[in-house]
Amino acid sequence: MICVVQVPWKLYLIILTSSLLHLFHGEAHSSRNRYQKWKATLSAVVDTADYNKTAWTIIYEDRNEEKVYCTPSLDPETTDECSSGDSWFGSWLRWCPTSLSLLREAEKTLLSNLKSSYRGRYINVGCAVGTKESHIWTVSLNEDSNNIPLVLLHGFGSGVGLWCLNFDSLSVNRPVYAMDIIGFGRSSRPAFTMDPVEAEREFITTIELWRQKLALEKFVLLGHSFGGFLAASYAIKHPERIHHLILADPWGFPERPLDVDGQKKYPLWVKAIGVILQPFNPLSVIRTAGPLGPKLLQKARPDLSRKFSGMVKDAEEVIPNYLYHCNAQNPTGESAFHTLMAGFGWAKYPMIQRMDSLRKGMPMTVIYGSRSWVDHDPGFQIKYMRKDSYVDVQVIHGASHHVYADKAEVFNKLINDIGRHTDNGTLPKLAPDVPRTSREENSGTIGLTVSNTINVHNDDTTDESTVQADVLNMPDN
Repeated sequence: MICVVQVPWKLYLIILTSSLLHLFHGEAHSSRNRYQKWKATLSAVVDTADYNKTAWTIIYEDRNEEKVYCTPSLDPETTDECSSGDSWFGSWLRWCPTSLSLLREAEKTLLSNLKSSYRGRYINVGCAVGTKESHIWTVSLNEDSNNIPLVLLHGFGSGVGLWCLNFDSLSVNRPVYAMDIIGFGRSSRPAFTMDPVEAEREFITTIELWRQKLALEKFVLLGHSFGGFLAASYAIKHPERIHHLILADPWGFPERPLDVDGQKKYPLWVKAIGVILQPFNPLSVIRTAGPLGPKLLQKARPDLSRKFSGMVKDAEEVIPNYLYHCNAQNPTGESAFHTLMAGFGWAKYPMIQRMDSLRKGMPMTVIYGSRSWVDHDPGFQIKYMRKDSYVDVQVIHGASHHVYADKAEVFNKLINDIGRHTDNGTLPKLAPDVPRTSREENSGTIGLTVSNTINVHNDDTTDESTVQADVLNMPDN
């Protein structure tokens, strides 16, 4: 049993946290447009420094990555972090009732709903981040298949467990590998460089070292949200490893509008909130809540559980519990993500600026949820920019940002179709361009806020049964 330390300032922070969660949860009780305006407002009132738009090229420079000082270490779960003694980390854990053992059990409960067998293990990626060896938690299925492998990169604040609606279907005909991105989930949580260019480089380097250890020569790479941002960056650096790049509702692609700060004069209290929240990690409110964190997350985000209720037993408890333990750990990956952010949601070095650097001819599919807060326009911009390459933009109607969970059956069929064509050396039929006037409303320039940081906004709309016709009627070959 973990001892909870009652400290007055922490109780005060609980009250503040509850108020913030209630504020952002208000979407369920207000109109979609009103909530979108609130999110855009918070993003707009934050001053953002100017960045050298060409500095991102440093990410892809060839360097000697060998470090003089590299301390060997065991995997993160070998030593129970609850025995941290009187250190600040041990004291913090007594306030946040979490541990890697609890996260392991939460993931095990979630993945027990799978019909397929899976293998979980740690992959040592050396000292790619810091001077101590790091380990990446990896789940794999159907490794004996000779078909082209599929690699999955989860989104911000997530972990391998949230692919539970996809693993069974996606692994029927090919190997599937899913990692907890370094700094997240059950993987090691080293301290990243607090420079956005170097932090992104560290993420990409760990993915490549992970690939080398698993001896994956070439694969289909699928990334969701922040994982989509990293997948695109990895594909620029290591194009020879990618058969097909799939970006599911990717974060960090559009540029921050130049006139966002001048669109409206905001009240002083709104500016104050923006200034107060800016220095904090996006999910700090979950940790601030201490022992109330799991219940607050469960109450504030019931939509997360509903997405998985069709398959996951007791989803209303299992999903919030898993996400809480994913995000109540030492938030080094979250801090690195915060370093990459501009304002409350844009990337300091947007991926759209780099798409010309992606290898000519690399097949690419961009998948959006029609009701997602993520701007769809970059996908169509990329299609226009890469006219000499295969770029397919699929919009799944009735899905929000968690497109792989909202419409799992449609999503899985789409990914499996890409896999079959990749095995056969062919390309799937392109989806027709969807005119802007016929697209479901999305936020366009909405940034990232507390309510959508775990990769979705609160869904207060009713899912539609209609799905893009070309997705439903996919050929089997």
